Amino acid sequence: MMDLLRFSTAGSVDDGKSTLIGRLLYDTKSIFEDQLEAIERTSRDRGDDYLDLALLTDGLRAEREQGITIDVAYRYFATPRRKFILADTPGHIQYTRNMVTGASTVNLAIVLVDARSGIVEQTRRHSFIASLLQIKHLVVAINKMDLVDYSEDVFNKLVEEYTAFSSKLNVPDIRYVPLSALRGDNVAERSERMPWYQGPSLLYILESVHVGNDYNFVDSRFPVQYVIRPQSETHRDYRGYSGRVAGGVFKPGDEVLVLPSGFTSKIRSIDSFEGPVAEAFPPMSVTMTLEDEIDISRGDMIVKRDNQTKVSQDIDLMVCWMNEKPLQPNGKYLLRHTSREVKCIVKDVRYKVDINTLHRFENDKALGLNDIGRIQIRTSSPLLCDPYVRNRNTGSLILIDEFTNETVAAGMIL
Repeated sequence: MMDLLRFSTAGSVDDGKSTLIGRLLYDTKSIFEDQLEAIERTSRDRGDDYLDLALLTDGLRAEREQGITIDVAYRYFATPRRKFILADTPGHIQYTRNMVTGASTVNLAIVLVDARSGIVEQTRRHSFIASLLQIKHLVVAINKMDLVDYSEDVFNKLVEEYTAFSSKLNVPDIRYVPLSALRGDNVAERSERMPWYQGPSLLYILESVHVGNDYNFVDSRFPVQYVIRPQSETHRDYRGYSGRVAGGVFKPGDEVLVLPSGFTSKIRSIDSFEGPVAEAFPPMSVTMTLEDEIDISRGDMIVKRDNQTKVSQDIDLMVCWMNEKPLQPNGKYLLRHTSREVKCIVKDVRYKVDINTLHRFENDKALGLNDIGRIQIRTSSPLLCDPYVRNRNTGSLILIDEFTNETVAAGMIL
């Protein structure tokens, strides 16, 4: 099976994100010939003396006309070394929620910086969100180096400035690459125009970054999504619990505990789409059978006996508010967490975060669209959860408006 990397791009409005993505697709030969002919034609008609690769990605007509990216778009491409899923997220402040959506499942984020304008408010905002979402790898791509004469001093100054800011963030792996997406410098190949830069190209980093350790293989978590009972001639007594492994490693013979009931059993077998497997780990989707008949249904969780989740009705979390209608104090919402759905009430808004300075406003309790803050909720029945910093799967949730069925917030359990 080929290794897969999910990554996102973020940056201010004119930092050249669309051009960079177009360049990556172009240099990895992931474009069809007719697409290439179309953008060559459009570039010519506009009188451009270069191939405008941004036209490949700004798919909506309004985006092309305004030269901006609005929605989260997913692109799929591959090189001989790895497969990629790229979440292209918008740069504007009013699309913070789109960025949270796009970046919530990625292993690596590319933050683009324009070499001329340097570290701006959006750079800080996107870096903070990446840190909040526990993205372990960050590439700071200092773009448009061709417009500052490929100056080493400009690059070093920006690296220094970003390093000072990022000391407040919780990102273990940060790398810096000087590039020109328009000219292709240091994107897929090392550039001869910047001999002072001794590091790898951006594509090499994407192909070689190790993300296996990003999953939690310590805390065994298996949220049950569905109970399979075929009751066919061949599988008369089969009762399997299917779902996606959210953490840890499970093997046949392991002693397990079912939450919230607290019953224990042993794993009899683990089946996958391809057949029985000797072990299951994230992010595999499998079906487990147990040695004992236990009443298990959707929303329950299978864990190891000596390593259980927190079981609580009072939850402390950071939320990104995603709805035009602001958060209601004492408001009631539906909550989805792994395969469980419960009702909850907002008990308290602790503080709101200024995304640009990282300051906390403890007296500002109003959370509106795109705001990020810390709240306390109480749920109608206990959640089986872990802190988000330990496990992104069992530590994340969404809040839903009961009447409109709209997702109003994405939350990370503290």
